[in-house]
Amino acid sequence: MTETHHSSGAAAPAPATASRPRVAVVTMGVKLGHETRGYTRFRVISEMLAEAGFEVDLITSSFQHWDKAPRDTAHPSYTGLPYRISFIHEPGYRRNLDLARIRSHRVAARNLRAHFDRIFAEGPGYRLIYAEIPPNDVARVCAQEAQRHGIPFVADVNDLWPEAMRMVLDVPILSDMAFYPFARDAKIAYRLLSAAVGTSEEYAARPAADRTRPYERLCVYVGNRLDEFDAGAQRRAADVRKPAGELWAAYAGTLGASYDLATLVRAAQQAEQRRMPGEPRLRVKVLGDGPDRAALEALAQQLKAPVDFVGYAPYDLMAAYLSASDIVVNSLVRSAPQSIVTKIGDYLASGSALVNTGSSSEMRTLVSEGDVGLNVEAENAQALCDALETLMRDPDGRARMAENGRRLAELRFDQRTSYLPIVDMVRRLACD
Repeated sequence: MTETHHSSGAAAPAPATASRPRVAVVTMGVKLGHETRGYTRFRVISEMLAEAGFEVDLITSSFQHWDKAPRDTAHPSYTGLPYRISFIHEPGYRRNLDLARIRSHRVAARNLRAHFDRIFAEGPGYRLIYAEIPPNDVARVCAQEAQRHGIPFVADVNDLWPEAMRMVLDVPILSDMAFYPFARDAKIAYRLLSAAVGTSEEYAARPAADRTRPYERLCVYVGNRLDEFDAGAQRRAADVRKPAGELWAAYAGTLGASYDLATLVRAAQQAEQRRMPGEPRLRVKVLGDGPDRAALEALAQQLKAPVDFVGYAPYDLMAAYLSASDIVVNSLVRSAPQSIVTKIGDYLASGSALVNTGSSSEMRTLVSEGDVGLNVEAENAQALCDALETLMRDPDGRARMAENGRRLAELRFDQRTSYLPIVDMVRRLACD
């Protein structure tokens, strides 16, 4: 079996017409239905396209990336939706970067091609394919199928492969050989696209390096639903107990290669050592899980650093922790290729001042020009400690930055409004 279908109710969706064109939204990573982990970007895009009058097929994996487990594709939460879900079979994997994941995506790409063959054999098929990249081989299939059937292909650039993979393996010649298939697939997808949407300006511009023809591009941050963030924070506020006399700095996200939590642990320990009598005590709250968690917990214990590892928190509880915090930290290693990462929308929504160690010029400009926090040199515990202390001792400055951050979240990170240009782009390309 290569795929399972779920329609938007008891009856199948109406056939595509000139007034109701059919489009495919393709992603191997999306949080659906009853699921608690994952990104909502492509679900929200599918909902908004359906609301705009499109017949939408959300095509995704039978494997849930964040749970590292097969989906129960018959679960009732996947039905009764304004779009149809097609689950493409994928065998799955245990780790984010290993050979099993590469093989798993390869199987998914092959099964996705079979899905497109069936759809176009049955009738007029899709008027446009909108697909996430990475995985690069999945995006390549989407690009090639769009070219074969003479329809537009829009790439939604969420990360850069193989660039990000060099964080884990960067050996001259060997890495070039190992990563060649990813570079090849990206080049094909970028050369064939009709338009690109990037989760940062840098990502939206990335296809230009592999093509000579100009293309339409949009920068649309991943963002969040501010109403859902606020409702979750309010609902779980009583579950977050903050003692008097403490200031909290929070980190939310993966504990893995690109994210420099060790420096944050060391900075917290330095801040505790330098705390003057009568000053509030800094407490770092780490929300999330990942392969580095055990080592980070051991480091915090060894240094007696004031760091609490909360573990994975459902979205509403995470929102409550961020909203209870005074400072939020975007902590990245110096060589991290990430630009405007997913958590930034939640950070800005929280009403907390932001400390950013990311080296991306786009992210650093966002922080400085928006006056939402402080930029700090990556992998420098002393500099990070200084920034935390500066904010701890400046409540008026924290309040100003928090207010500016919330305003920026409302302007550029609220999916309800920030995703409207994507809908306009799809309408223009699919209906011309």
